[in-house]
Amino acid sequence: MSAQDLEDDVATVEPPAEETSESEVHDEENRLRPEYVREVLDALHDEDDSRVYELVEPLHPADVADLLELTDENERLALAQAIGDLMGVEVIAELNDHVREALVEGLPPDVVAGIAEQLETDDAVAMIEDLDREDQRAILAELDPEDRVAIEAALAYPDESAGRLMSREFVAVPEHMTVGDLIDFMRTNRALPTDFYEVFIVDPMHRPIGTCALSWILRVPRSIPLYDVMMRDQTLIPVDMDQEEVALRFQKYALISAAVVDEAGRLVGQLTVDDIVHVISEEAGEDALLMSGAGDGDIYEPIRSAYSSRVRWLVANLGTALIASLIIAAFGAAIEKLVALAVLMPVVASIGGNAGTQTMAVSVRAIAMNQLTRANTKRILLREFRVALLNGGTVALLIGIATAAIFTPMLGGVIALAVVINILTAGLAGVLVPVIFDRLEQDPAVASSVFVTMITDSMGFFAFLGLAVACGLAG
Repeated sequence: MSAQDLEDDVATVEPPAEETSESEVHDEENRLRPEYVREVLDALHDEDDSRVYELVEPLHPADVADLLELTDENERLALAQAIGDLMGVEVIAELNDHVREALVEGLPPDVVAGIAEQLETDDAVAMIEDLDREDQRAILAELDPEDRVAIEAALAYPDESAGRLMSREFVAVPEHMTVGDLIDFMRTNRALPTDFYEVFIVDPMHRPIGTCALSWILRVPRSIPLYDVMMRDQTLIPVDMDQEEVALRFQKYALISAAVVDEAGRLVGQLTVDDIVHVISEEAGEDALLMSGAGDGDIYEPIRSAYSSRVRWLVANLGTALIASLIIAAFGAAIEKLVALAVLMPVVASIGGNAGTQTMAVSVRAIAMNQLTRANTKRILLREFRVALLNGGTVALLIGIATAAIFTPMLGGVIALAVVINILTAGLAGVLVPVIFDRLEQDPAVASSVFVTMITDSMGFFAFLGLAVACGLAG
């Protein structure tokens, strides 16, 4: 056959047409199209399970998880049952925590146990850790003894700790092995984890004494003993370390994986960077939401849970707002004599509140990243004072000139000075309040915003109205 004939034959072969093209499923931002979601749900409502399966089959597991999340909570279980074996462990692992919890609660314990046995230990723990004790016991009873022991051991560790997050699948070998022995071991052992980046070298007490990256092992002669090529410097993660601190260790030391050790220093698991990326994202969003008092901030969070987490901070804000109201009431006579005071009061309080929020956000992040510590608190406080002084001077100049032009020069000077005082107060409060909460071993992201807002509002009203009275503007 000539080259031209071959090209002609290839040209006549057309690729099989896909039943559902990529453009029909995803939009330009790689989100599932509303039309596609509606088509799946219409088939589900018509109880046409074969059509539902046909539409969902081409999707990536992450897209199947998105589809389930886009489905009404009353229909998710029916959709999961309709797609059958497409509800694999990859889909379960990709689901939002609240969606996964609700879905798992609707499945029989033996089905959940079957899914858990296929998952990595950390993913299995994440799937069942938020369930009721009774549901947990029913699922654990259906597991193989080995899997049950591993999951029960993980559940015994504190929530959001390295013990909950770690995987118990890792490669550990004794130091007397050679590189060739290790390569042969990895080739013949069928029980190795699917993904790993380094091999842990352990002593007879199973304590890690070094690591060997896979890239090193592949480039070293087979006869070299592991203790000659292993890296003895390693970052060991205590099993009870908080996941936020674990994430900081990975970030600081640029880790790909790390050994997790128990109280006796024995190797009990490993953490890999894919787990930590999720933690970093989760913790960053969590701190922002805590500062706003929005709870989990998850659109799939149950209404009762969202209500209880938000309302308590609104009630706390109500209490702090009353303090500011009492200050205003104390200057009621002055406000009645000079209406301009009532017009300009919110300006002073609002500018101070925004300045406090900026400084507080920087401080809370610095504490979370271990950048703001006892060693540099005074220096950071002085830095923020200088920033506040510059900001206060700039804003005071603008508001002072505008007020002098509209009302009187004296009132312009009063509001300018009040703005400087309030922004300086906001800068100090934005650092000191989170630091105090951190020293009291409380999460500075949780309650700082309430107290910083109270301080800036109260000081703003007091400084402005007090200066106005002192200067005789309302006399």
